[in-house]
Amino acid sequence: MGSADSKLNFRKAVIQLTTKTQPVEATDDAFWDQFWADTATSVQDVFALVPAAEIRAVREESPSNLATLCYKAVEKLVQGAESGCHSEKEKQIVLNCSRLLTRVLPYIFEDPDWRGFFWSTVPGAGRGGQGEDDDENARPLAESLLLAIADLLFCPDFTVQSHRRSTDSAEDVHSLDSCEYIWEAGVGFAHSPQPNYIHDVNRMELLKLLLTCFSEAMYLPPAPDSGSPNPWVQFFCSTENRHALPLFTSLLNTVCAYDPVGYGIPYNHLLFSDYREPLVEEAAQVLIVTLDHDSATSISPTVDGTTTGTAMDDSDPPGPENLFVNYLSRIHREEDFQFILKGIARLLSNPLLQTYLPNSTKKIQFHQELLVLFWKLCDFNKKFLFFVLKSSDVLDILVPTLYFLNDARADQSRVGLMHIGVFILLLLSGERNFGVRLNKPYSVRVPMDIPVFTGTHADLLIVVFHKIITSGHQRLQPLFDCLLTIVVNVSPYLKSLSMVAANKLLHLLEAFSTTWFLFSAAQNHHLVFFLLEAFNNIIQYQFDGNSNLVYAIIRKRSVFHQLANLPSDPPAIHKALQRRRRTPEPLSRTGSQEGASMEGSRPAAPAEPGTLKTSLAATPGIDKLTEKSQVSEDGTLRSLEPTPQESSADGSPIVEEPGQAWREQRRLSSASASGQWSPTSEWVLSWKSKLPLQTIMRLLQVLVPQVEKICIDKGLTDESEILRFLQHGTLVGLLPVPHPILIRKYQANSGTAMWFRTYMWGVIYLRNVDPPVWYDTDVKLFDIQRV
Repeated sequence: MGSADSKLNFRKAVIQLTTKTQPVEATDDAFWDQFWADTATSVQDVFALVPAAEIRAVREESPSNLATLCYKAVEKLVQGAESGCHSEKEKQIVLNCSRLLTRVLPYIFEDPDWRGFFWSTVPGAGRGGQGEDDDENARPLAESLLLAIADLLFCPDFTVQSHRRSTDSAEDVHSLDSCEYIWEAGVGFAHSPQPNYIHDVNRMELLKLLLTCFSEAMYLPPAPDSGSPNPWVQFFCSTENRHALPLFTSLLNTVCAYDPVGYGIPYNHLLFSDYREPLVEEAAQVLIVTLDHDSATSISPTVDGTTTGTAMDDSDPPGPENLFVNYLSRIHREEDFQFILKGIARLLSNPLLQTYLPNSTKKIQFHQELLVLFWKLCDFNKKFLFFVLKSSDVLDILVPTLYFLNDARADQSRVGLMHIGVFILLLLSGERNFGVRLNKPYSVRVPMDIPVFTGTHADLLIVVFHKIITSGHQRLQPLFDCLLTIVVNVSPYLKSLSMVAANKLLHLLEAFSTTWFLFSAAQNHHLVFFLLEAFNNIIQYQFDGNSNLVYAIIRKRSVFHQLANLPSDPPAIHKALQRRRRTPEPLSRTGSQEGASMEGSRPAAPAEPGTLKTSLAATPGIDKLTEKSQVSEDGTLRSLEPTPQESSADGSPIVEEPGQAWREQRRLSSASASGQWSPTSEWVLSWKSKLPLQTIMRLLQVLVPQVEKICIDKGLTDESEILRFLQHGTLVGLLPVPHPILIRKYQANSGTAMWFRTYMWGVIYLRNVDPPVWYDTDVKLFDIQRV
């Protein structure tokens, strides 16, 4: 039958279904088979031939027919999984049912009355499928569907290479050990199967259906206490699924082994169409959804050094019920970590390669899914995190992350990407090794829209952060605390900042310490505290190599004197705020010598008007997002979070810091009847007295007269002479006793878990446009907005 006929027959069946007012019996095979038996329709055809309005009409007007359609389609998948899909006809039926369910499921999920449908049992559909006696142990439809999909993903000659020789009988699906059929070499599997286009396409169709099953999460509004796991994911990743381990491994290896360059030959992708990429994208999306797990509320497996012969570490406790999370957290072999890290770094760097040899490699689009996957790996597997930081390989993650941050800074539709990039750097910056690694010279010249500089990866990080703060869009302001926390966390380890980076840090201090900025919001002064803390760390712990920063501080000394003499009387506050009304500019762009941008770079562009974006959950404040620890002499960390009983005589917590002082400040600043916050003198004095200026004031007191004397004696206007003097100078014994180093480490909390859920599903919603699985359905987890 031609494909035009087959589309026509399929369309006729759909029309019959939507016009029938009477229920059609489940036993009427002649009617139901029209939907899958004789048709060869692509998934795009199914979406075109089954319009949304008609699915909703059947749902409202003849619900029993929609229920039967779902039940029959699932039954066909179960039969295909049981038989092993040997004939072409069986394979076609499985694919047709899979496409039909992918089309219909979102309309089941969008209606709260239907939400329990897949979790109810269907009379007569026992676990053995043998009629009435099985009713008491009947499986809910959702479970039958998920188990069938899992079986079908390891079906010889359909989704995996058959191992039999031509003389053998077909492999028995029930006794088949799917661990021998893992899709790709990598973690826990050494054999790389021959690439097979048909198998990849079939896997992709089934994974799309699986992702659609999991997408029920999109139709539930974001709940702060969303501790209840997604029932589809929960069942699929449980011990009920005998393929959980091989499937987890197949997905992870498929993603990490993918090489879009085309076997290392430039321009190869122009000669061969790459059918692997859509599968890799689908695998990455399924993987991050199965790993959606609130680690704040569950016990993570302990990290001890035991290794076993398997790819998964068998140390107890058993860890989370979700086997995918469990397996991910127990990977422990060095070569597995190397494979994963190299794979993710290769894929994240792909858009950067584009800029050296345009079109030499295929440009991949799934970097957001990769960043979520990398985040999950570091969050759930501490051994992986330590491995990443053990060598300078971490810089292969850092550079692309900074590239994405810089590139997306002006684009409102990519706020989510900005957040995940910053969260990853915040997580890494909690470890001392990250700061140490940043001292490696930065020589790769990825064309980026930033000033040219010669220096280290730390300079790159500071220059990009400065660019985000001074020329990103308004909605990035909540990230400023995070960006500066990262700078503070790495500051004690930075051996030598370039002049460009030193000037950028001082420009930020200048911008943040203007009176209108300090007085215009209750938390703006935290940014000044963070910068001063970073300067203090560098002066106290890395003075010797940092003559550029010291010189920049001396040149901008007036900023520090102004801070020390900050006015706090009501008329001065009033005057500062008046000035702000005249110039509503977010931050002063003046005073920062921009210099030319790097060659070959394009300026960061705003979103095209009309670009779709999804809303995001609010992110917790920096005091909820991080936990303070003090670095002891031997380099170990001691948590500084005050326990309830640990407070001083007047009842205030021992560790005073912007985060905790902030409630106190709310009390001191007056909130007018309209709920509008306004600063008061008491409020300004409450934090002004805590500004950590002593170290810098002492440095200025000692060095400024010496520098001035050199200038007068030698009639100098030349920087190099002063820098040479500062390089050889020393402040030993002249500065206050070094303060202990404070690190603010990321801590898992349900706020970030909710943020990740909305971000991840938003990405999946927007990226699945062919076919548009969720478009125009009534999703509740986020809003869809146009820029």
